Amino acid sequence: MDNNHEKYMREALKEAEKALVKDEVPIGAVVVWNNKIISRGHNLTETLNDPTAHAEMQALTAASNSFGGKYLDQCTMYVTVEPCPMCAGAMYWAHLGSLVFGATDPKRGFRLISNNILHPKTVITSGILEKECSKLISDFFKKKRS
Repeated sequence: MDNNHEKYMREALKEAEKALVKDEVPIGAVVVWNNKIISRGHNLTETLNDPTAHAEMQALTAASNSFGGKYLDQCTMYVTVEPCPMCAGAMYWAHLGSLVFGATDPKRGFRLISNNILHPKTVITSGILEKECSKLISDFFKKKRS
């Protein structure tokens, strides 16, 4: 396994923990360019009362601002859970270079519809720190249901 993938996924997990503290669905994301984190994001849908305030959307907006442009074709996003179709669509428009995610989302992940939601040049890697990412989100929902 690529050590950089683990390193940056651990940073995304730190963002997910920030969401958890706010009682948000614990998903976190970071965007990396040239081996440097240029943006971070975590879910803020409850905090902002905004259904589009997903971790990925927060990180994409911040990355575009940091990078100075809307195209992120030289960037990699690390996100703890497979993005939903909305976030994958935003990644398409950003021309995201690479997407790395931890846990799959069998109920709402973009791959339920199609891998083609992402830009055709986006490289996808999955399963990085999958157990940690999956446990964080499954524990959150177990607690909500109890």
